[in-house]
Amino acid sequence: MKIRPLHDRVLIKRVEEELTTASGIVLPGSAAEKPNRGEVIAAGPGKSNDKGELRPIGVKVGDQVLFGQYAGTKVKVDGEELLMMSEDDILAVIEK
Repeated sequence: MKIRPLHDRVLIKRVEEELTTASGIVLPGSAAEKPNRGEVIAAGPGKSNDKGELRPIGVKVGDQVLFGQYAGTKVKVDGEELLMMSEDDILAVIEK
C-alpha cells in the first residue's frame, strides 16, 4: 500500500535507538524510551497561505528528523508502524 500525505503532513519511520547505555548497560525493551528521531518516508506538497499560494514543505523523503516524544499519530502500513504528523511537529532536520 502506498500513502500520499496531504497538505503539510509527513509520514515518518522511527529510527531505533541503541539499547545499550554509554557505560555498557543493556536496557530491556520496557525501560527504553521511544526514539524521537526518524526518517521521512513521504511528505505532502505543502500548506496554502492566506493568499492561497502553496508554501512548500521544508523536509523531503530520506531526511532524518527530530520530533517531540508525543508527536504524530500512529498508522500501520503493510504491518509496519509509522507516524503521521504535521510539519510543525518536526523540531529539526539532522544534517550529516
